[in-house]
Amino acid sequence: MFNTEVLSDLNELEINIYNYIMKNKNSVVYMRIRELADETHVSTTTILRFCKKFGCDGFSEFKINLKMKLNEDKTIDIKNDKAILLEFLDRTETANFKRDVQECINIINEANNIFCVGFGNSGDLASYTSRYLASLGIFSLHIGDPYYPTEKMNLENGVSIIFSVSGESSQIIIYANAVKRNGGKIVSITNNKNCTLAKLSDANISYYVPMEKNRHHQLTIQTPVIYIVEYIARELNKIKQMK
Repeated sequence: MFNTEVLSDLNELEINIYNYIMKNKNSVVYMRIRELADETHVSTTTILRFCKKFGCDGFSEFKINLKMKLNEDKTIDIKNDKAILLEFLDRTETANFKRDVQECINIINEANNIFCVGFGNSGDLASYTSRYLASLGIFSLHIGDPYYPTEKMNLENGVSIIFSVSGESSQIIIYANAVKRNGGKIVSITNNKNCTLAKLSDANISYYVPMEKNRHHQLTIQTPVIYIVEYIARELNKIKQMK
């Protein structure tokens, strides 16, 4: 609604109106145009001109759009993390989960090079995984830049551990396809196995927790991912110690 191009075109009076609205959004949606004009010390004509700059025919339409934005930006109710974690821990005892984890361990153990890949919030998990592996004497490269040049990389005999909640991000899919083209293997950690990334992977671990997000941010609990990567790292370390 408030795009930067329009904001940069506002004059001093209109900037004051904008600042007032940002500080009083919840009350402005119930104001009359005269009330907003009085509060911002401008004329109703200036308010109308302000509204038109944001693509609204009048103040009523502006308030409707503002109210819609407020509804979109409301923080969702976060579910009970303890219940989610207990359900996840129960699933870690199933044969299917143990099979998936072991398959990932085998692929990573056989690789000459390990790349921990994730963008956005998942990039933090990829970075943590790379550092945790390093603490156990297992070197890996963290890639958190979607534009990291992979075309010249020798990915043969290498594995990319890719993190993505949805497994549908266009940037992560582009990266995964580049890995496949260059002969690398993919181990993915996603929220479910029905996503595109999981289908492109040589092995996948899915943790199946409720998807939670607001308009701007992914809020899905990621504690299960920490459990998974630490378990894998410790198992790899055991294998290393036995050699």
